[in-house]
Amino acid sequence: MVQKILVIDDEANMRHLLSTLLTKQGYRVDVAGHGAEGLDWMSRGQYDFVLCDLRMPVMDGMAFLERVRNKGWGATVIMMSAYGTIDQAIETVKQGAYDYISKPFKLEEILLVLRKAEERERLRQENRELKKRIEAIAGQQAFGGMVGKSKAMQEIFRLAEKVARHSTTILITGESGTGKELVAKGIHAAGKGSEAPFVAVNCGSIPETLLESEFFGYARGAFTGAERDKKGLFEEAHQGTLFLDEIGELPLDLQVKLLRVLQEGEVRRVGEGKSRKVEVRVLAATNKELSDLVDQGEFREDLYYRLNVLNIHIPPLRQRMEDMPHLCRFMIHKCTARLGIDIQEISPAAMELLMRHDWPGNVRELENILERALILADKQTILPQHLPEQLGGRQERRRIDDVLGTYSLKKAKIIMEKQLIGRAMEATRGNKSKAAQLLELSYPALLAKLKEYEC
Repeated sequence: MVQKILVIDDEANMRHLLSTLLTKQGYRVDVAGHGAEGLDWMSRGQYDFVLCDLRMPVMDGMAFLERVRNKGWGATVIMMSAYGTIDQAIETVKQGAYDYISKPFKLEEILLVLRKAEERERLRQENRELKKRIEAIAGQQAFGGMVGKSKAMQEIFRLAEKVARHSTTILITGESGTGKELVAKGIHAAGKGSEAPFVAVNCGSIPETLLESEFFGYARGAFTGAERDKKGLFEEAHQGTLFLDEIGELPLDLQVKLLRVLQEGEVRRVGEGKSRKVEVRVLAATNKELSDLVDQGEFREDLYYRLNVLNIHIPPLRQRMEDMPHLCRFMIHKCTARLGIDIQEISPAAMELLMRHDWPGNVRELENILERALILADKQTILPQHLPEQLGGRQERRRIDDVLGTYSLKKAKIIMEKQLIGRAMEATRGNKSKAAQLLELSYPALLAKLKEYEC
């Protein structure tokens, strides 16, 4: 497909020169004498690239760049100038230009920048296509912002989809980093009030002296500094969802008032004598065992039963390791799209280390580690050396290198294959099919090696 370029320059000779040279290179070229004329061309058709001079009459390059950005036109803009400085070049890139070229320039410089821009657009397109494929693959293996193929996660997704259609109060439990807020957002998005606000608050992050006014709002003059009326979280979430994270941190006196709101559907602002009706769906989450807090007198029993109408428990990552490859693909795609890099694979050795780790921080820890690895990786694949040194199995991997005890490639290959096959079998709890996937072997090839090595 022929790519279209718009050349904007107030010098007729420069317009003619670039048009001639780029046309010979196979581009379709239009020309304009200033930024306003360039905008007119762009309003009539789509361009892949724009070569724009910085200093021009009527409308200069910076003004043109700002208009293009505000209109959301997707062309890649490359600025040109004979009066440029480094600061000016940096400023144009900050404002949305792809690159900056100083005049006079050689044709090779223009072509090199265009080739780089074409490669960037190709990678972006591949990322968009990959995202579509991942979303298609996910299908029923996703809910909200969570993915999972394991039986436990599939059951959670089915339950969450079902309860989302009702206004039932739900208690979401699980360790820190398992994705409790993602489940809550998914329930909100799948429910009847999805267009209404989703308001999230961490009950442990608000000072106790401010909790009541934050939850229920306050009237002007209610206390020193209350210069105007203020809505509380319940009013902000009216007809939508209020997500109370770490509900176990809520002090007892506020638990009483929360229970009253849940039962009566009314809130009273601090310093105000009348109550206000609110229609809010409450989703609560905790990484603590609330029943133990009830026994210890730190959580009201009546509020516990009022919140725990239906419980969704999210298992820790270490209990659903079959989700690891699926989670990694999903997170790598999400991170690469945000970071603007082109890395899509994890080596088998790196995946083995991920599978052996206990993941005390669960999915949040995995996402942080993968983002770190993507930044450190200098090729197309995440390797073991891109993972944190303390990640489970790194010390054992070094011991394998130590005990090889041979310079023979043939013997070393046998030793390493036996070790990797054994670890893959251990990581997948003896599931030969999943072990074959980790090892990137066919199932029959793995069976043959298991027999050969008597694993």
